[in-house]
Amino acid sequence: MLSKRVIPCLDVRNGVLTKGVKFENNVDIGDPVETAKRYYEQGADEIVFYDITASSEGRGIFLDVVERVASEIFIPFSVGGGINSVEDMRAVLMAGAEKVSVNSGAVKNPDIISQGAAAFGSQCIVLGMDVKRVDKSEQIPSGFEVVINGGRKFMGIDALEWAKTCESLGAGEICLNSIDADGTKDGYDLELTKLIATSVTVPVIASGGAGHPDHMVEAVTEGRATAALIASIVHYGEYTIPELKEHMASKGVKTRSTW
Repeated sequence: MLSKRVIPCLDVRNGVLTKGVKFENNVDIGDPVETAKRYYEQGADEIVFYDITASSEGRGIFLDVVERVASEIFIPFSVGGGINSVEDMRAVLMAGAEKVSVNSGAVKNPDIISQGAAAFGSQCIVLGMDVKRVDKSEQIPSGFEVVINGGRKFMGIDALEWAKTCESLGAGEICLNSIDADGTKDGYDLELTKLIATSVTVPVIASGGAGHPDHMVEAVTEGRATAALIASIVHYGEYTIPELKEHMASKGVKTRSTW
């Protein structure tokens, strides 16, 4: 059995670590560089970094913050926010990231996925999906709709079909965020997670809702995800990463304890 990954997520706004609930009411909570270093030292498997207002503000990512984080951690590092071209991807990778996460930019121009995969390899291209529950319809048969620009713009795209399409274009991984669960600490949206994870062959990271170590266990077992993204549960000091991994291991979930 492959180890399940535990991945802290750093949402960054104007260079500062921030956290909200359901993509709203964000509060600034610290320095992303210091936080990333702490999580690396605690045994995080990867770090995900999102410049959460880059797309909605129509600007590129703050590369200086990416460089500073990359200089402090020595684990896989995925970066997203405002990435709209292969040139943007190259700049982020040159700043020290191992992976680029495309979300709004991919919805507007799906070819960016295939272009990025051709230039850097599918292993570098992560599809970020922000998804919200809606009524099932002919247009959205799964009942899950893709939303972009930090949860601000509904796109009329069915999440399941979008995941399949982007896999076929060359995305090597999917980071699946439930807007409804985000920041609530009530648990991941297991229905959404399982729907996507069992319908594609690439790894799926469950995101949004972790409030207890059991939620992470559920995400990688019942939800069939290969990794659990976490934020509030560690940002506010409720658990350390070793504590989360120890709990998962006690429930029969294999995690990496050392490199």
